[in-house]
Order: sequence, then C-alpha cells, then structure tokens
Amino acid sequence: MESLRDVPALVGRIFLALIFVLSGLNKVMNLGGTAGYMMQAGIPTNLIYPALYLSIAVELGCGLLVMAGLRARWAALIMFLWLIPVTLLFHVAGYYHAVQQHQPMAALTQQVMYLKNIAMMGGLLILAAMGPGGLSIDCRSSAAGVTVARHAA
Repeated sequence: MESLRDVPALVGRIFLALIFVLSGLNKVMNLGGTAGYMMQAGIPTNLIYPALYLSIAVELGCGLLVMAGLRARWAALIMFLWLIPVTLLFHVAGYYHAVQQHQPMAALTQQVMYLKNIAMMGGLLILAAMGPGGLSIDCRSSAAGVTVARHAA
C-alpha cells in the first residue's frame, strides 16, 4: 500500500527531472546551436562536443532515471555534481560578464538562471538523501528482493 508521500514524491521527481529531459532533447535536436553557445561561453574547441555529449547523457539519461525512480539516488547525485561546473561556467560567469558590460537585464537573467540551478541542486540533494519514494522502480525492486528473500527462508 502506497503511503501519502509516494504520489507527491513521484510527481516531484517528474517535475524536477522534466527540465533536464527537455534540455537534453533540445540539445539532441540542435547540436550545432548548442555547440555554438558553448563556444561563446569559452569552452575550449576540442572539448565542446565531448562536453555536449556528456551533457546530453546526464540531462536525458539521468533525467529519465529520476523520473522512473531507477537508480534515482545515484542519478540525482550525478546531476547535482554536473550542475556545479555548468552553473559556474554558464550562469555565474555570465552574470559577472553582464555586470561588467553594464547590461542589467542580462545580469538579472543570469542571476535567475544560477539561482534556479541552486534550487534544482537542493531538490537533487534531497532526492539523493531521501530516495525516490514508493512509486519507483527502485522501491519495487527492493520490495521484490525482500519478498524473494522471505520466500527462500
């Protein structure tokens, strides 16, 4: 029987991961444009496509894992760690660049983006610490393992 926490945990996982999945799909559909954005952000040319493919793997792969609740703690931790350099390279640096260029709207946009990333990082840490909840493949797998172990005894 699912507890009252399981449905909100499922919906929360889907909401949290949705931005990553959509971002990963957008990168797949627009490799050249994303590579150009990364080049403008100062990523070395020889690292752009490896970093782009890694971004797609993390965003799309880990995002789908979180949604399904499969290896959700590990996926959330990987996404959390991945967001650290992404936030620093693209949004914190972008914020300081916009401030130096006296572009208040660009600075505000970048500030909102890095604060959004920090909020997502908080959600990912909670998921990594607390687990995905009862409506997840992780929970079903561990429950099945307990049932099999009980029947074997």
